[in-house]
Amino acid sequence: MQGKLILVTGGAGFVGSNLIKRLVADGNRVISLDNYFAGTREAHVEGAEYREGHTKDIEQLVPETPDLIYHLGEYSRVEQSLEEPDVVNDLNVVGTRAVVDYWMQKKCKIVYAGSSTKFGDGGLAREATPYASTKAANTELVKKVGEQHSLPYAITYFYNVFGPGERSGRYGTVIRWFMEQYKNGQPITVTLPGTQKRNFTHIDDIVEGLMLVGEKGHGDEYGLGHEKSFSMLEVARLFGNDIIMLPERKGNRMNSSLDISKSRAIGWEATIALEDEIITFLRENPRAQIEKREKRLLVFTTTFHPVAGPAEEALCDLMRAMPDVHFDIVTTVYSQNAKSAVCPVDNATVYRVGFGNPLDKFLLPVLGYRVAKNLHTKHKYLFAWALMASYASLAALFLKRATGLPILLTLADQLFDDVPWHSRFAMSTILKGADQVYASERSQEKTASVIARRNHMRASMGEGDAFANQIRFAYSAFVRERVHAEHT
Repeated sequence: MQGKLILVTGGAGFVGSNLIKRLVADGNRVISLDNYFAGTREAHVEGAEYREGHTKDIEQLVPETPDLIYHLGEYSRVEQSLEEPDVVNDLNVVGTRAVVDYWMQKKCKIVYAGSSTKFGDGGLAREATPYASTKAANTELVKKVGEQHSLPYAITYFYNVFGPGERSGRYGTVIRWFMEQYKNGQPITVTLPGTQKRNFTHIDDIVEGLMLVGEKGHGDEYGLGHEKSFSMLEVARLFGNDIIMLPERKGNRMNSSLDISKSRAIGWEATIALEDEIITFLRENPRAQIEKREKRLLVFTTTFHPVAGPAEEALCDLMRAMPDVHFDIVTTVYSQNAKSAVCPVDNATVYRVGFGNPLDKFLLPVLGYRVAKNLHTKHKYLFAWALMASYASLAALFLKRATGLPILLTLADQLFDDVPWHSRFAMSTILKGADQVYASERSQEKTASVIARRNHMRASMGEGDAFANQIRFAYSAFVRERVHAEHT
């Protein structure tokens, strides 16, 4: 396949950028359409043309008539989609409908990247998350339009793609997360029960499959996956035995059915094994040269048990669910009954400052910082975590400036309405200073970004990133449960 005009939506993403490399190398003219929701400009390929914008505006942004469309530009994280269904709808419903209309108008061929989640758990995973349900609906839409209008199409299904260019951060993929945790001396995090099975497929094999499907494929069910499957615990143990188990969470399917018969019929087979790539990675990154971190977190919160709301109670839920991790909590005395309070969780140590009244919160940025700095000299923490944009977060911010320890800030049930100007100023400073800001409610996060005048609240935390993304995701589930319980 060469000398054609090819449009790749999501061309600045992991799969899209690798596909474009191959298409350009084969002599095609390639246009990428990407809104950079997850893609990056660092992934641009010389020789391709890049246009920034939402797929819903595809007709205006790409007036040319391509010979072939690869539609990869959709929301592509399974469990995270439970937290932002509005984003999923915008990208996977509104955006894809526009791409399908464009395809009908241009009468070219489309290759749609469906999702293997629809085959998971005997088909039950199809409706388990907004991501899975929208992707499944889109495969039906492409099939229906293709058959009714006699348009050429093919639908592929990727199975856990890994390899060079794999994403990290909030929308990262599991093998990249494991590699980052290993390189940073952190334990590998596995979501319970750990027996969930996955097929891992190298990006080079995926690109080869897309090329063949683009040239020869027609119809549905072009599975692109390595036939060997692994449990998540088996994958984690390839990196060693330093493992932390995370709480179970919704949308985490147990297995996925793989059928590559149609792909094999056009000449495709996965050739690169996951274990070989991990062996190469371990050889290039010997553990003896990596400083090991403790299974320990430093948490800042203005109040803690017995003075607690949903955010603090959800923290206790998380700590109980992760008994192998120790939590050092820096907080205030705040009330007289807290002076003699016993921590409700065995794997936590509480450090309180103040005299037992609400004015203690004003002392926390200074006294709490001193406590935290002393703890930091004794322990190799995974990262610092601040609950709420509050006085406790100021202590965490001072610690970051003194030590460089990255900060995760979670907002939980914090309200931003009718906040006095001086408090908004302090909040703005905190929200700007944290490495990653995460809210359980999307609207709350948007309000926080306005206060901070900061567009990217979920920026990378550097060394603490892979582990923090797992922790805050598990924590947010407990927050939602607590908030829901309060309102029922």
